[in-house]
Amino acid sequence: MSDWLYSDTVKDHFTNPRNVLLEDESNFDYDAKGQTGNIKCGDQMLMLLKIENDIITDVRWKTYGCASAIASTSMLSDTIKGMNIEEAYKIKPEDLVAKLGGLPSFKVHCSVLGDKALRNAINDYLEKTGRPGIFVDATTVICHCLGITDKDIENAFTNGARNWEQLQQATKIGTVCGSCKEKAVELLHGFEHIYGN
Repeated sequence: MSDWLYSDTVKDHFTNPRNVLLEDESNFDYDAKGQTGNIKCGDQMLMLLKIENDIITDVRWKTYGCASAIASTSMLSDTIKGMNIEEAYKIKPEDLVAKLGGLPSFKVHCSVLGDKALRNAINDYLEKTGRPGIFVDATTVICHCLGITDKDIENAFTNGARNWEQLQQATKIGTVCGSCKEKAVELLHGFEHIYGN
């Protein structure tokens, strides 16, 4: 395709996604489950992890997302195998975008689904093993529909989001009910004062 906007790595992970939860794997024996996104806006992600001694030994995932979401989650699933859960918890969307050789700016928000589902799965595992909240930074959820926090907005700001439209491009915030817009825009203005333009 002459108008393909993605790197060869993205194309490979989109057309040959790794570790996808297949229909015949409905009995995949997992230790942790994480889900994020909202089917109303078309993006939803499920992640299942097998963990031994805090090491991720296997992973399966499923999404209703687009090519960018599929490719970034495929890359994430390969990356975290054999990784300690604390190290995996710290993976950021921009790490995945870099590994993929970049994504179009209007598709970067799709890469947040996988890492959010991963953190939810790790939190699920920590809860089950009696260690809830040990990796969690103090965050405030701003967009309750999609679970977007003040840290996600700060991260988007440091990566160039300066207005509501750019913040939506980076995070998908406000694409379900929109009630978070006022608080999110306030935070953007606050980060302008902290970081400058």
